[in-house]
Amino acid sequence: MTALPDRLTELVRSLRAHGIGIGPGETVDAAAVLEVLGFDDRERIREGLAAALLHQEGQRAVFDPVFDLYFPLRVGAPDHSGGDTADLRDRLAAALAADDRAMLDQLAAEAVDSLGGYGATPGSDGWSAHQTLARLRPQTLLARVRTTLGQGAEGDAFTDRLTDDEIRRRIEAFRRRVGAEARRRVAERRGAQEIARRALPPTADRVDFLLAGRAQLDELRRSVHPLARKLATRLAARRRRAARGQIDLRRTLRGSLSTGGVPMRPVLRRRRPARPELVLLCDVSGSVAGFANFTMLLVQALHDQFSKVRVFAFVNRVDEVTDLVANASADPAGLAARILAEAAVTGWHGSSDYGTALGEFAERHLDAVGPRTAVFVLGDARTNMSDPNVPALRRITARARRAYWLNPEQPALWSTGDSAALAYAEVVEMHACRNARQLSALIARLLPT
Repeated sequence: MTALPDRLTELVRSLRAHGIGIGPGETVDAAAVLEVLGFDDRERIREGLAAALLHQEGQRAVFDPVFDLYFPLRVGAPDHSGGDTADLRDRLAAALAADDRAMLDQLAAEAVDSLGGYGATPGSDGWSAHQTLARLRPQTLLARVRTTLGQGAEGDAFTDRLTDDEIRRRIEAFRRRVGAEARRRVAERRGAQEIARRALPPTADRVDFLLAGRAQLDELRRSVHPLARKLATRLAARRRRAARGQIDLRRTLRGSLSTGGVPMRPVLRRRRPARPELVLLCDVSGSVAGFANFTMLLVQALHDQFSKVRVFAFVNRVDEVTDLVANASADPAGLAARILAEAAVTGWHGSSDYGTALGEFAERHLDAVGPRTAVFVLGDARTNMSDPNVPALRRITARARRAYWLNPEQPALWSTGDSAALAYAEVVEMHACRNARQLSALIARLLPT
């Protein structure tokens, strides 16, 4: 069995690998938590370590399964082989009705042991939570548990709905127990570090924009303002460093006369850099909409760092949506729907057409781009086999101080199918931007001072 200090440091190492920032101070605090709390109550240990190591609520989704790997409920498999599925379901229904968490933990272990094993050798080569749940079907126990709780068809509709929601919550918690038990079994065979690296979901800021679900996008939207504050601090520091300017040789030599001609105190030319202007040109179609919407919200939260921000959205037509983005703080989740409903971003079809959109921007909105403007184009550059209209992009970038293209697809896909990414990359710097972590790093690095 792994020694406790090693177990704690491996837990911290795995959490860091999943993007959770934990320093030596937090690790020392976690060790003190274990010393104070003891080892009688596993859930109390879980909460204590979470309080010592985590800084954001959303990090619990990563912490809990990693904790289960390094501080498992039990070691080894229970002595339940060849269990009866009907008996398991009966006992599970009773435990769900009573909300008996200790029994639910035991039943999760029994279910994985009897239903989740797979492989050719006796005793199984592996364990599958999906297989266990498919055979046990806990979601079908809702009516039985409701009857046990005394909720019938004649009950109050509102009360029945609350009861059903509570039963579903307990069933979902049991499903998570099964998943944790299956991971623990596999970790015993392959090592906790490998399972923590391969089998656990990443934090929301590391999830690909193109693969993010609704819950992950909601979590990203909640992180916009904390992330904007960090970026604003970083940009302000860059601006202060840039304001120092270069050495003023004439004034430096004049000042060196008092030190025998030795320039002891270089004199710098003081720059007075104006805050840059920013133009976003965003594809809001299909799967890239989540990427574009998050970026628009992030830039709006950073608007104090720029002298002017203008945002344009397109599918196959382009329209300015600056006001819609500025008013999005009340309902950030509904920004995409409002853009599609209130802005003229689609024509007679709903597929993205970069060539037409870029051409329309160059004809109607080119006055938004000037010598102090940084232009960011957001999209996957997939033209649906239409003309990419590279000359229009060249007209836009020629007027801008800086121009960049942020592409949520991995570079290996830029030359596949209907992607015009490589053609556009000959005109504008193109950067892969697949998740929120990459996006924040790119904005901090690419924005002009």
